[in-house]
Amino acid sequence: MTEQLSQQRTTQRGDGASHTIMCTEMRSAEHTGMHASTSAATHTSPHVQLRTASHGYANPASNPAANPAANPRLRRARTTIWLILFLVGGIGLAYNALVRPHGMAEVYVERSEKTFVEADIAAPVGAPSGEKASTKWLASDSPALQDGSAIAMAGAAHTLTINETVGVPPRAARERIAAGDSNVSLSIVDTLGVWIAAFFTLAIFSFLWRDNPIYKFAESILVGVSAAYWMTLGYWATLVPNLFAKIAPETIKGWAMPALDVQPADQTTQFLLALVPLILGFMLLMRLSPKGGWISVWPLAFIIGTTAGLKFVAFIEGDLMAQAANTIIPLVALNDTGSMQFGESLGNLVLFVGVLAVLTYFFFSVEHKGRLGTMVGKVSRLGIWYLMITFGAAFGLTVMGRITLLSQRLEFLFGDWLWIIDPANIR
Repeated sequence: MTEQLSQQRTTQRGDGASHTIMCTEMRSAEHTGMHASTSAATHTSPHVQLRTASHGYANPASNPAANPAANPRLRRARTTIWLILFLVGGIGLAYNALVRPHGMAEVYVERSEKTFVEADIAAPVGAPSGEKASTKWLASDSPALQDGSAIAMAGAAHTLTINETVGVPPRAARERIAAGDSNVSLSIVDTLGVWIAAFFTLAIFSFLWRDNPIYKFAESILVGVSAAYWMTLGYWATLVPNLFAKIAPETIKGWAMPALDVQPADQTTQFLLALVPLILGFMLLMRLSPKGGWISVWPLAFIIGTTAGLKFVAFIEGDLMAQAANTIIPLVALNDTGSMQFGESLGNLVLFVGVLAVLTYFFFSVEHKGRLGTMVGKVSRLGIWYLMITFGAAFGLTVMGRITLLSQRLEFLFGDWLWIIDPANIR
């Protein structure tokens, strides 16, 4: 025996929308410990979506047909397909590395020694009287040492020898190694670098399967290495030559920059000028202090103001004035003989009309009514066409740039790593 209990209540939401909830509870007299309840709700508010027989799933992500990841069967099928692809790729990789006669992803280098000498370079003929002779490090085979314009200093302290490695094509390297050339050898470090680059490339491509730990690991490595690279580049390319070299020039010359030109007469001025960015840098680091964070506001304001001023002047000169000058062109282009050049004249006309149409589109002071307003509206619509064509071309250029990056990665995988493509026959 079954009894049915129905209850209806109306509630009022905060935004004024009301909804009615009908609760129906089915109870069985024979099984009093078990019950089943169902609820149906109808909402007058457009912000709430429900699943109904006529509209299907209110949330498309919960529909297995619209979202394959929500369907266990489709998810297992996709995983199986990718597993088969990984197995086939692993078998092909093992065959390519072990069975092929010349293997894959091998980098050969040639070692050589290069000598540099410190030389005195005289001031050029006709130079201003204030310009003095300078001292620079030159290669031992430099033309300046041979024609006498630079004189090498004597002594071991003025001579520097470094080991240099140059890449050699694999086919030529194997032939030279077979002939007994000891200067050519397999570079373990460079070969390992190719394998690491291939691993991270495939790890990023694994996102095509789904978000996975390997992809997250490669992404984290990319962000960390990029931050470390730019920090190192900023240290050696900015701090060392522009700050430390002016505070302690002799120390930096003997430690990091042998070719640094030290002028004793300017050391005091350079030292005083270098103290300004040094103090501002230490003030900027006060941002890390809980109580001294306000000190970092001053150098930050100095940096933003200086950068804004420099960029503003560069924008005015390089963009605004240059673009304005390029639009001041004759509508009829003539060649040296005085005859009209049709192609260039047509291009100038298109540019002239486009500039006026786009400027009219951003002119909002005239209502598009009446004879004048209708004419302005038509010109504005022409300006919209110019803008859409420009945006489309810019988007196409962006897509082509990304496709170029993809083609370079594929060329690296199939060329430098797998040695499958070899148009120059160098491997």
